[in-house]
Amino acid sequence: MMGHEVTISPKFQIVIPKALREKLKLRPGQKLFIHLHDGSLRLEFPRRIAELLGAAKGLVEPWDHEKDRAHSERF
Repeated sequence: MMGHEVTISPKFQIVIPKALREKLKLRPGQKLFIHLHDGSLRLEFPRRIAELLGAAKGLVEPWDHEKDRAHSERF
């Protein structure tokens, strides 16, 4: 994938090149997420909640009320 060079303004703003804006159908006022990923900045479209369902499935063990000491002490 070919990259595009942008310049950071004195107000720390960048302009997304026209070719990319058109290809991605970006609109003024549209929200994007920016985050650091492996030392690089990454822009992404916000995801709908429905798209995230099941994303962490299997990462956390089910909550066991019997083993949760803090829960049993409160109730």
